[in-house]
Amino acid sequence: MTPELRCYMNWLALEELPAFHADVKRPRLAIETIHEAGYDGIQFIEPADPSLIEQARENDLGVCGSGRVNEPADSFRLAEQARSFGLECLTLHVGWGIEEDDAAHALIRSVLEARREFGVPLYVETHRATIFQDMWRTVKFLSSFPELEFNGDFSHWYTGSEMVYGGFERKLAFIQPVIERVLFMHGRIGNPGCMQVDLGSETEAVAEPVYVSHFRQLWTAAFSAWLRSMPQSFFCFTPELLAPSIFYARTFAGVEESDRWQQSLVLCRIARECFAAAHDFNRLAR
Repeated sequence: MTPELRCYMNWLALEELPAFHADVKRPRLAIETIHEAGYDGIQFIEPADPSLIEQARENDLGVCGSGRVNEPADSFRLAEQARSFGLECLTLHVGWGIEEDDAAHALIRSVLEARREFGVPLYVETHRATIFQDMWRTVKFLSSFPELEFNGDFSHWYTGSEMVYGGFERKLAFIQPVIERVLFMHGRIGNPGCMQVDLGSETEAVAEPVYVSHFRQLWTAAFSAWLRSMPQSFFCFTPELLAPSIFYARTFAGVEESDRWQQSLVLCRIARECFAAAHDFNRLAR
């Protein structure tokens, strides 16, 4: 099979978009706009709306979901619902990050058991305020649970754990076991102090900041590992640029720093460049 990168839009990222993109605030028009912009699918958030899922499919868009696992039973509930809706996969926030190892292990086991029982891919997120918020602990979890699969939401580690402090290359090497298990990716680029920053426009010809180069390394490494194993026919990359009301997008004098709709397209362009670079690297390494 031919490896493919597919770009999905995250439904939560549509919240509070500027007025000049008001059409995407109405569900049917939003789905049509996503399709017209060239996206391959939509990631919906819990609780999933069956009517929106059906509208997405009517527009030839793929559909996946997301949810939160606070208790082991949540894994089974979410996986069963995902199967009933025909979702391709789920990304999961697991725990709050303050659990003792026994409780964290019980949550991980529930995710793996629900994946097996319902046959739905479940990707745990490298996300703040979850048991996978910390690079060291996440790598250690893999000693007990090597079958874990990840949604690489790397801005949480890059900014939240300040990956440049102590050496980015050193930390990239340390998380290689995670990189090798990334099967989904949330697109967001941050710097060491802010996890969602303006990347400029598609047409600006300026030198990339070092933190963009770091994310290119992260994404290319994950794509390269995926291409070597090819566990499925496509890799899903989903921009997730979120609203100022939840303190992701920065505002100045009440105006968002950037146009998140256009910035999402920039992220997709960078991801496609990284995917192509990973493909070339693997081909030359054979």
